[in-house]
Amino acid sequence: MALVLSGVLCAVAALTGCGSRLPERDFREDRAPAPASAAAVPNTNTASDVGVTPTEITVGMIDTVQGVLGNETFSGPMYGAQAYFKALNDRGGVNGRRVKVSACDDNGYGVANQRCARRLVEDDKVFAFAGNSIYSYNAAQYVSDKGVPDVGGQPIGTAYETYPHLYSIYGSRAPRDGKVGWDGRLYASTEVYRYFKEKLGARTAAVVSYNQADSARYAQTVADGLRSEGYTVVEKQVDFALPNFAAAVVDMRSKGVDIVFDAVDTRGNVELCKAMDGSDLRVTAKVTNVQNWNARVGEDFKASPTCRNSIYATGNSRGYTDTGQPAVAEFRAAMKKYFPDREDKLSQWELEGWASAMWLTDAIASCGAKVTRACVEGFVNRPEGYDAHGLLIPVDFKAEPVDRVAAPTRTCFDVARWQDGAPGGWIAQVPDMTTNCFDVPSLPYKP
Repeated sequence: MALVLSGVLCAVAALTGCGSRLPERDFREDRAPAPASAAAVPNTNTASDVGVTPTEITVGMIDTVQGVLGNETFSGPMYGAQAYFKALNDRGGVNGRRVKVSACDDNGYGVANQRCARRLVEDDKVFAFAGNSIYSYNAAQYVSDKGVPDVGGQPIGTAYETYPHLYSIYGSRAPRDGKVGWDGRLYASTEVYRYFKEKLGARTAAVVSYNQADSARYAQTVADGLRSEGYTVVEKQVDFALPNFAAAVVDMRSKGVDIVFDAVDTRGNVELCKAMDGSDLRVTAKVTNVQNWNARVGEDFKASPTCRNSIYATGNSRGYTDTGQPAVAEFRAAMKKYFPDREDKLSQWELEGWASAMWLTDAIASCGAKVTRACVEGFVNRPEGYDAHGLLIPVDFKAEPVDRVAAPTRTCFDVARWQDGAPGGWIAQVPDMTTNCFDVPSLPYKP
């Protein structure tokens, strides 16, 4: 069940806001000498906290890379964050200090995740974490109890909605007092469903899931959100071991489905799209989540061109193909320089990993010469929120009571659609994500 669980967890993460073998060298500490400009003000810097010296700050990074789910499933944020720190060091570091990255691949196992965290915290003495993307964050309470800031991590599970020193890339309104959300419940807003209803005229939605607990639970959350926005909902559940997508699609077509959401993994989505093309089910949109907003769609869905050209992705960060935005162009240039072999594997999660590293760096820079964890967390907890120089919808960590969370609030997000041909790839569907906003409620669900 691991494959479907990974997809569902990432999809739930999206609701709350969710290749080549990695060379061993990418997990070694970068020990190149500090650039001259980084050493320009060492006399004003002090060894002010754990992992901080007059010329260097050690940052930890835990990512699930070489696991059973494949090297590309969770590794994107790691590449983006490492590219940011490499570019930062090439510019001279931050306030006279370069960043040394100490990284660990936990292979997707909870025990290994705990080993990674303990090694980085106790042996390598990391000051903070950035670019974390973890399948099973078993060490989350340990990291928080140690008071190590984890800034801009991907909320694949519920850890970032539970512990006070963990800061999701999407922000959080939960109390984060050691318990998940509000009495074990989280809330999902409905702006995505509102968008497709108002902008594309969608009215009858299919929600496809497996007969597996996590998949079914997430599908129910999606169906509830769709119904709250006035959709007619067709729920289709297929067998996990032997899914009959063809039969599901025939029924979807007979019921006039014009938009499709799912709670299945990439493998299942590929087969679902094949079945849709095979039965000539043409929809307004086949909606996926931010984890699948990547350059591999063209290859993954090559056997179903009609369905492929109806795939939409939504997220709370600016599209990685939007190079007209200076912050996106800077990210793309750095990825091309430091990871040139990833041009055909680029993803939205890589951009969000870059934003994670930027967030931690801006927090460090705000501290001046005396860099402390308390100062960094003060920056991250600012009430005005953080937008990563325009890459993120502003995010914050202002805890709110449950009645405020459930009440309608203005929510903004970005939308892209996959299209073949020139220019091809992911094409922005809104003029600006900061103006694509809707006043919508949030609905409770049990993660």
